[in-house]
Amino acid sequence: MITLCGFSLSNYYNKVKLVLLEKGIPFEEQRVMTQSRDEAVLACSPLGKIPFIRTPQGALCESQVIVDYLEGLAPTPALVPADPFQAAKVRELVTFIELHLELVARELYGQAFFGGTVDEATKARARKLLAKHIPGFKRLAKFAPYVAGDTFTQADCSAFVNLPLVASASKAVLGEDMVAAAGIDWKGYIKLIGERPSAQKVAADRKADAERMAAEAKKG
Repeated sequence: MITLCGFSLSNYYNKVKLVLLEKGIPFEEQRVMTQSRDEAVLACSPLGKIPFIRTPQGALCESQVIVDYLEGLAPTPALVPADPFQAAKVRELVTFIELHLELVARELYGQAFFGGTVDEATKARARKLLAKHIPGFKRLAKFAPYVAGDTFTQADCSAFVNLPLVASASKAVLGEDMVAAAGIDWKGYIKLIGERPSAQKVAADRKADAERMAAEAKKG
């Protein structure tokens, strides 16, 4: 049995969870907060990052490593095309979303979602990079109706959990939904993916976790 470790507010945790659900792989969940210094956590994820998984063979960390392992473990339903070039195009999209969109927008999360503030230099840098990177992503993405074409893939598992964050963070901090401003109908796309039972489960668990944490914060 696979144990998925992390928590449901994490976009990368939800990316892995979406893959597990799509593939019908049995798993259990263990709540682990990021940056834990517990030795049992560090033995599995040396930087204390989540998500990570525990398997009968040992632990794995880094979300893309995990989903590639799951693809090999349960090849059907396939979330990566059999053709090597098309498989590479899917992974190209995943890399682009996570490295050039989400990682840039992450600089804004402190102010967008956690009540902090972001300095003007950081805002300017994020705006400049997103203004360049989002149109670049648009050139790669097909949305026909899925990110990589007519088939649901790993790229959709990444896009579903990351595009709303990029859009929301840019709107909250920079005053503009830069994803929509680039001509990407991300809300329509998220609605489409959100019709899948796996996505509904991920979204419901995320909402419940957010409500629970908000209630705990009020008590504390």
